[in-house]
Amino acid sequence: MPAPISVVIPTLNAAQELPTTLAALTPALTEGLIRELIVSDGGSTDGTCDLAEDLGAVIVSGAPGRGGQLRRGVDVSKGEWLLILHADTHLQGPWIEGLLTHMADAPERAGHFQLRFRARGAWPAWVAGWANLRSRLLGLPYGDQGLFLKRSLHDSVGGYPDIPLMDDVALARSLKGKLSPVPGQAATSAARYEKQGWLNRGSRNLWLLTRYLSGADPHRLAQSYAPKPRPASPSRPQ
Repeated sequence: MPAPISVVIPTLNAAQELPTTLAALTPALTEGLIRELIVSDGGSTDGTCDLAEDLGAVIVSGAPGRGGQLRRGVDVSKGEWLLILHADTHLQGPWIEGLLTHMADAPERAGHFQLRFRARGAWPAWVAGWANLRSRLLGLPYGDQGLFLKRSLHDSVGGYPDIPLMDDVALARSLKGKLSPVPGQAATSAARYEKQGWLNRGSRNLWLLTRYLSGADPHRLAQSYAPKPRPASPSRPQ
């Protein structure tokens, strides 16, 4: 059987994380399960594209914005199945067996992994636990949990919208009633939470989700989501 899976990864200055993310996929490449690796870049300046090309990925370049990047990546894919991953998400556990089982038993559904942060402590466990609960009860997995689905299913619901924020939630809503957990873990970087504070970032994410589900413009939400630059310190009098 030809390798059926195209892996699509959106990137923006991801040179530090991308090698480990791709290395985690090596067993599936060795088994012939993955057909191609596609990196859809949004204008990296840290050598991400050169690194990805050296690792055997197909490079697609364009304007930044995760929704648009994913659309461009999917557009050039040739696999029957799509595995969407963030550049800082490392698959762990029985994820290969999970994908094979999903392909055999639930081809009409989309799958997502259990989220785990690569950090220790109560806050990482609590935030990941809430994300996994939200996915099960509300059918709203975020992109850092990965997404696995047939290309035909992706196309039938319109695919990823070209929006700068909440593209993952928009697609999940289009797939309502067709989402299932897949064995395996999406071990995701905790860097942004650790930098901004677990409670602060978690509260912001929940507030942004609430506003989006209430009809707010994702472009305006993206402006409020972006970290605000610190004001310059006043210069000392000479």
